[in-house]
Amino acid sequence: MADENQQAQQNGAAQGEQQQPQFAIQRIFVKDVSFEAPNAPEIFRKEWTPQLSVDMNVNNKKLDEGVYEVTLTLTAKNTVGEETAFLCEVAQAGIFTVSEEMPEPNKAHTLGAFCPNILFPYARETISSLVTRGTFPQLNLAPVNFDAVFAQHVQQQQAQQQAAEQKQDA
Repeated sequence: MADENQQAQQNGAAQGEQQQPQFAIQRIFVKDVSFEAPNAPEIFRKEWTPQLSVDMNVNNKKLDEGVYEVTLTLTAKNTVGEETAFLCEVAQAGIFTVSEEMPEPNKAHTLGAFCPNILFPYARETISSLVTRGTFPQLNLAPVNFDAVFAQHVQQQQAQQQAAEQKQDA
């Protein structure tokens, strides 16, 4: 009798685990990489007063039921005066399992913030390595708070939606 109760509890726990939203990393890979130093070697002879700009973009697409590809693209451009010292772009991607049972707001946060948090260190290391191999001073990108970026994106979407609704009502 005690064995039956214990087995029923284990079966109930197993079913509860199956109902829980699941997340897993299947693969992390470099999807695209580019490094250009269009003004080399002349740029190396100039006084090094760089102006760095970094752009970031996150995209995701559904590959299969509960399987998503998330791509974080970082573009670092360094200029000295009017001339481009280097332009480096890395598209770091990952394939993630995100169960369909996960509520939509949580899934959006996972794909828009949690996955990019996982990918960012890989992209940052790739950019740093490429810049160093181009014989430029080491470039260490600061960490990014993807949760804050995602929250700001959601707020912008809500504001745009409210503005569109107000235009329709007018």
